[in-house]
Amino acid sequence: MLGIPYNHTMETPATFFLVGIPGLQSSHLWLAISLSATYIISLLGNTLIMTVIWMDFTLQEPMYCFLYILAAVDIVMASSVVPKMVSIFFSGDGSISFNACFTQMYFVHAATSVETGLLLAMAFDRYIAICKPLHYKRILTPKLMLVMSVAITIRAVIFMTPLSWMLSHLPFCGSNVVLHSYCEHIAVAKLACADPKPSSLYSVIGSSIIVSSDVALIAASYHLILRAVCGLASKNAQLKALSTCGSHVGVMALYYLPGMASIYVAWLGRDTVPLHTQVLLADLYLIIPPTLNPIIYALRTKQIRKRTWNLLMNCLFDHSKLGS
Repeated sequence: MLGIPYNHTMETPATFFLVGIPGLQSSHLWLAISLSATYIISLLGNTLIMTVIWMDFTLQEPMYCFLYILAAVDIVMASSVVPKMVSIFFSGDGSISFNACFTQMYFVHAATSVETGLLLAMAFDRYIAICKPLHYKRILTPKLMLVMSVAITIRAVIFMTPLSWMLSHLPFCGSNVVLHSYCEHIAVAKLACADPKPSSLYSVIGSSIIVSSDVALIAASYHLILRAVCGLASKNAQLKALSTCGSHVGVMALYYLPGMASIYVAWLGRDTVPLHTQVLLADLYLIIPPTLNPIIYALRTKQIRKRTWNLLMNCLFDHSKLGS
C-alpha cells in the first residue's frame, strides 16, 4: 500500500503550515471577525440548547435527547477547526504539529459521521411519533435510545479511525504547506510522497456507505410519514403533523446540501472551480450547520423557544436581584 519501505520517524514533518484561504489573504481579517462572531453564536446557541434540555424535565423525550447530543457534536465540530482558523486569519500563524493535524482531521471525520447518524435517529423518532403514536413510548425506550447513540458512535469510530490512520502513516518528505484553512483530508493527502489512493479510495467508499445508507433510510422514513399524513382526514391535523418535522428537515438541508456541494467540487470540479471557492465551501460545511442548528430549533420548536425564554428571563431577574 505504501510502496517501498521508509523510515516514518525520519520522513515525518514536525509541523504542517495551513495557508488559510489561498488567494483571499487580503480578506483574512474580515473573515476572522465574521468567523469569530459565528463561532460565539454557535457556542452560545448550542450550550443554551443543551442547558434548557438538561434542566427541564418536560423535555426528556427521545427527540430532545437526540437534539442534546447533536448540539454537543456541533460544539465539537466547530471547536475542532474554528479556533485555528481564527488564529490563521488574525495573525497568519498557520503552523500546526503533525499529531495535532491528524487529531483535528479525525475529530472532523468522526463528528460528521456522528451527525449524519443522529439525523437518521431523529428521522426514526419522527416516523414513530407520526406513524405509530400510540406505541411511541413503548418503542423509543431509554434503553433503545442508548443503544442507538452507542451504535452511532461506534460506527463513526470504526469507519473513521482507519481513514486518518492510513494517511498519517504515509511518508511526507516534501512540502509541508497545506493549501487549506484546516487539515482537510484531500489537501493533506496531496503532500504525501507515496501514493495516497488507498486512503482516498477508503474515504470515498466509507463516506458513501455511511451517507447513502443514512439518506436512504431517512428518505424511507419520510416516505412513510407523508403516506401517514396524507391519510389524515383533517387539514389541520396534516399541517400539525408536518410542522413537527420542519426543524429536522431544515437541519438536514443545512447538513447534506453544503456537504454534497463541497464533495462534488473537491472530487469532480477541482480543475474548474477556483481553489479559494473549494476551501470556502469546505469551511462553510463545518461552520454553518453548528451555527444555525440551534437557531432553527429555537425558532421552529415551541417547547424549546418557550423554555429558552423562561431560562433567560429567570437568569436576568436573578442577576438584577443580586445587583440590587
